[in-house]
Amino acid sequence: MSRTEAVDVSRPLAPSVRPGSLAAWVLAARPATLAAALAPVAVGSACAVAQGTFRVGPAVAVALGALLLQVGANFANDVFDYEKGADTAERLGPTRAVQAGLIEPRAVRRGMWLVFGLAVLVGIYLTIEAGPAIVAVGVLSILAAIAYTGGPYPLGYHGLGDVFVFLFFGVVAVTGSAFVHARELSWLAFLASLPMGALSTAILVVNNLRDRETDARAGKRTLAVRLGRRGALFEYGLLLALAYAVPIGLVVSGVLGTTALLPLLTAPLGVHLVLRLAREEGRALNVRLVQTARLLLVFGVSFAVGIALDAP
Repeated sequence: MSRTEAVDVSRPLAPSVRPGSLAAWVLAARPATLAAALAPVAVGSACAVAQGTFRVGPAVAVALGALLLQVGANFANDVFDYEKGADTAERLGPTRAVQAGLIEPRAVRRGMWLVFGLAVLVGIYLTIEAGPAIVAVGVLSILAAIAYTGGPYPLGYHGLGDVFVFLFFGVVAVTGSAFVHARELSWLAFLASLPMGALSTAILVVNNLRDRETDARAGKRTLAVRLGRRGALFEYGLLLALAYAVPIGLVVSGVLGTTALLPLLTAPLGVHLVLRLAREEGRALNVRLVQTARLLLVFGVSFAVGIALDAP
């Protein structure tokens, strides 16, 4: 789930980055992916605001924890995809630090465990604030981040990446963020998690649509490889339709007020992306990847604002 490039997202190389430099580590961390970590947290915290349970300390901690888990997952993805042969000189997407020789694989592994260790420290605070259920959420999140491309049965290599992203970047991220405030599960947070899971998965769909040929050669059977181009495009459109249907459903059913419709202002971008994806291939999809990530961020922020404004 990668979508960043310092100058031109359509170029796969970053020749100005020196091996082992701070810039190389920033590249491996994939800053543009962090929207996928923060947007669900914002929505979950907004649900806490709407239900009168919001607390500043847990809100900051869960945002920091989400960022650390995302960076750790990016490091894991970088090194494991390289070791399994999915990242090669033929890749169409932005530069990968290990594949490009910018950071040694073992150094990225150490970085991965360091970041996950910092996430555990944040998790200890959240456990004190919200109870032992956070331990299970944190452990599962770290295991899933590693299992996505690592281990004996990498999820992303068997067509399960889409399910993983929907669950952990949608349902778990939003409901977990709301839980640390209220210390109980919330139906509002669960329903609000569906658009975030859908748009996070849409980012992955673009990534896998672009890489389906090289993934197939590397034995990486993503859903885009299994379904083909038309199937992946249908999945993308379905995910965006779900994202926009949920706010409408919440308002029509009376669960939230009309301010929850703020995300519909992003609908023109969603339509634009669907139309462009239907006509483009290869490196041109790097731009659509970035734009889908921006859609997630803007949709998430506007949805969070709309939910929070509905607070009594």
